[in-house]
Amino acid sequence: MSDALLGELLVPEEALGRGWREALGAIGRRTNATLERHPWLMTAEAMRGMRIGPNGMRHFEQSLAAVADLALDDIDKLEVIAMVDDYVFGYALRRLDLEHEPKPGEGWPPELMAYIDAQLETGEYPQISSMFSADRAETWVRLAEATLDPFRFERGLERLLDGIEHALRQQGALPAGG
Repeated sequence: MSDALLGELLVPEEALGRGWREALGAIGRRTNATLERHPWLMTAEAMRGMRIGPNGMRHFEQSLAAVADLALDDIDKLEVIAMVDDYVFGYALRRLDLEHEPKPGEGWPPELMAYIDAQLETGEYPQISSMFSADRAETWVRLAEATLDPFRFERGLERLLDGIEHALRQQGALPAGG
């Protein structure tokens, strides 16, 4: 079963021929979509039971093909792949956490709000206090909406790829024209 699910991570071959950034972006987006369809994959039990099979090998091969043209050694190539994987898996874990939090407009439990208010009144949290200086309930709603923004994954992935590209450019590791 795990190898069948890993098959969902595979991107069309033409996505790999567009350059490292587009290929890693496509792999990251496909992985995110798979984890969104199958959130139970992020549980410890499911992850422990994963075994590599043909689709797992193909996914790894595609990831390596995505960075093949970068002027990096094997370890650095794996690091670039891992950065994208870490972002995608971290985002998926955060999405799971959000399932247990109130949705915008539902409100937070009064005992939690009372605790937070008491903590903020101690003066020990000036940055948080500044963020919540206006209507605290409204601020929570705005933060929840921002966290649930469906475009947040894409913005984060693009920013990560921007950073990787900047570092690769500084290292002189991009292929000609890349």
